[in-house]
Amino acid sequence: MKNSPLSPLHFDLDNATIQMEKMLTPETVTMFEQSIIQLRASGLATGLKVGTKAPDFSLKDQNGTNVTLYDYTAHGPVILLFYRGVWCPFCNITLRAYQQASELFEASGARILAISPQSPDYSTTMQTNNSITFPILSDTGNEVASRYNIVFELSESIRNVYQSLGISLDDYNGDSSWTLPLPTTFVIDRANIIRLAYIEADYKRRLEPSQVLDVLASL
Repeated sequence: MKNSPLSPLHFDLDNATIQMEKMLTPETVTMFEQSIIQLRASGLATGLKVGTKAPDFSLKDQNGTNVTLYDYTAHGPVILLFYRGVWCPFCNITLRAYQQASELFEASGARILAISPQSPDYSTTMQTNNSITFPILSDTGNEVASRYNIVFELSESIRNVYQSLGISLDDYNGDSSWTLPLPTTFVIDRANIIRLAYIEADYKRRLEPSQVLDVLASL
């Protein structure tokens, strides 16, 4: 988007990638990259396509308030962000970037909803750590993410690496499924039609807010 005051999100994501690779062993970095390649090749979690009607849902936000998608789209477009959890540095960076852009989104008549499988307590932590003002919803068991076809199960080897890093998804998510949503951005219009679908197997890559603004300008 021309003349956007937003800082490019990918700069911060690239810096986080560099820091992560310094912290991890080369073997672990290679394992993570191979898991991304395998997920892409699997044909799983390909997501809903542009032009598809977005499934409605009701989930509780970080304050325990019930939030229904179609109630939001009745008043304007919704930017629907699926993220992995508070433990993921790339998710924190992304939600902060979208928070920074929130006034520009609102000026376009759009609002943000963010969804992860983590429990409400961790959603509250996500809100507090990043000064988030938009709803952060808890999708227990990835039920909504499954309806949007973006859920995958982590392999046993990746689970072991996560646990060695102190990331226990059964604790964060409150179940033993070890499933996650792909980092995904949807733009859903007032007719509940998906107008943008960014679905990425590589958790280090996210959609720039400026690109969302371009889509909103075309609605």
